[in-house]
Amino acid sequence: MTPRIVPAILTSDAKALRTMVSQVQEFAPYVQFDFMDGHFVPSVSVSDKDLAGIPIKFKWEAHLMVVNPAASFAAFKNLGARRVTFHIEATDSPDDVIRQARQLGLEVGLAANPDTPVSSLLPFVGKVDTFLFMTVFPGFYGAKFQAQVLKKIAEFRREYPTFHIGVDGGIKRENVALLARAGVNDICVGSAIFLQSSPAECFYSLQSLAEEAAKQRKD
Repeated sequence: MTPRIVPAILTSDAKALRTMVSQVQEFAPYVQFDFMDGHFVPSVSVSDKDLAGIPIKFKWEAHLMVVNPAASFAAFKNLGARRVTFHIEATDSPDDVIRQARQLGLEVGLAANPDTPVSSLLPFVGKVDTFLFMTVFPGFYGAKFQAQVLKKIAEFRREYPTFHIGVDGGIKRENVALLARAGVNDICVGSAIFLQSSPAECFYSLQSLAEEAAKQRKD
């Protein structure tokens, strides 16, 4: 499967949110919105209420870095989300959270922080649609890429070569190819797109890099 660059929108400013949505409408078919509550992570972002009323043409998902992810599932469903991705570290009952998302007809992703072992995810293979491997500790825009997560991805890919996975955090031109060759499906990119002078040009360039690197992958 061809890897996909997924622009990741993370902001605490409602005006900036509208600007970023307007920018990405022009080039991205699929986008991730990041939401933070100030509890699961120290930072606070815009909420589903800020997203309401903004015209959105692209398909999108909500990445919830929050302590009670299921509380906002219905709101995101009503706003048009295709998928909700929550953190395994945020709940003692991932199965219950998955069930609540499924009841609303949502796809489900399960995210894991850099220090969470692959073994924690394995019971949920077949229960969720994707795993999101965090390549930073979440909550801070522009955080440093944690290269050790590549080992986790390789470990998982040995056992599950076709299961859908994504990565998120600290992704730049210099590491996109590494991730694509590792067999990642969705590569979520924030500042390397939105903090550049031409977000569209950066998006297309990163997509080309990922596609070329994936061709070099040895299965």
